[in-house]
Amino acid sequence: MEDILRLPVWCWCLFLMGACIGSYLNVVIYRWPREELSVTKPARSFCPACKEEIPWFRNIPLLTWLIQRGKCAGCSAPISFRYFSVELLTAVLFLAGWYVFVVDRAPAHPIAGILVAILSVLLICIAWIDADLMVVPVDFCWWGMAVGVVGACLDPALVAMDGSPESMNWWQGGVQAVLGIALGWGGLSLVVYLGKKCMGIKRIDFTQAHEWYLREPESDDEQLCFVIRMPGKEGEEDLEEDVYAWGDLFFRDYDRLEIEGHGILMDGQRTKATRLVVSRETVEMQGEKYSIEDMKSLEGKATRVAIPREAMGDGDPPLLGLIGAFIGWHGVAFTLFAACILAIIWAIPSRIGFGRQLPFGPFLALGGAAWIFGGWMLWEWYFESLTGFTPLGEGGR
Repeated sequence: MEDILRLPVWCWCLFLMGACIGSYLNVVIYRWPREELSVTKPARSFCPACKEEIPWFRNIPLLTWLIQRGKCAGCSAPISFRYFSVELLTAVLFLAGWYVFVVDRAPAHPIAGILVAILSVLLICIAWIDADLMVVPVDFCWWGMAVGVVGACLDPALVAMDGSPESMNWWQGGVQAVLGIALGWGGLSLVVYLGKKCMGIKRIDFTQAHEWYLREPESDDEQLCFVIRMPGKEGEEDLEEDVYAWGDLFFRDYDRLEIEGHGILMDGQRTKATRLVVSRETVEMQGEKYSIEDMKSLEGKATRVAIPREAMGDGDPPLLGLIGAFIGWHGVAFTLFAACILAIIWAIPSRIGFGRQLPFGPFLALGGAAWIFGGWMLWEWYFESLTGFTPLGEGGR
């Protein structure tokens, strides 16, 4: 049976299946965060520019994007390379998981290969949505944790840390998965809590009043923004704008932006207010609440501001719990460490400064994938070279 599973035809089947599923993941990534759209209706994909449905013969994974040179056949609007990359990445991960756990392993672990494919689907969706909108779809995490625990009971190859998953009972694999959830979710939740306590509010006092205003979005891809005009290097004649997107300011329902100053204008009308408190949907000043949606403009001069900020999103802990359900607690520790290193490497050339938002979900996903495809060997080498102790047991995996 194992010889049959190692035939090249299975690798090709996994690659093609991954490409087809990747095509559907593009639909999920685009539609899931947009509540007005359903992932099943309309049934066919459509061009985001001209809204025309795409027939099946122009929706062949990988090939269509290459043949049409990244453009819509109807309106010639550019189609993002992301669509092609999601299809290719999904196909490669499906193939790699099958190769590592079935073709290149004795005895073969086909269930583990399937679990890698399932985890790949979840992480690709979550990582891209988080990268686009700074939001982790937590519903995916709950379902993924359940699948991870059941999968670990059926085949503990992904969570086994002693190098011999065949010697594990079904319940021991489940325990390893639960420990992964506990360490990933619980440990990162503690980091989030401490981050909120230490870095939850950025307070700025100005020696001179600075102009501020709310900037309306100019397209569907933009957000309402809070903007402060700050003096540049040349002084007041060279003003620079500090821009804070609404989604960055109000991660949580209880986040509040506090502004103290004077000259506050609402819809062009001067008010007597010297302090206002802004939430995601309302503005409170002089004991009255006003709906932001009903406002045409809001501006003024600030002498002091208190800006809410987030050390880490509330969706990252369940995401790490999801990863832990598939790869166990050792994998969680490596994933978090690798994600932090990768985030720093990304932030430096991107010039993302301290206090600016950076989606952490994609880096957690990369860290989890790195563990499965060789990171465990690096982990083992590191500890063995330092202490002579092999954390994964005799012989590793």
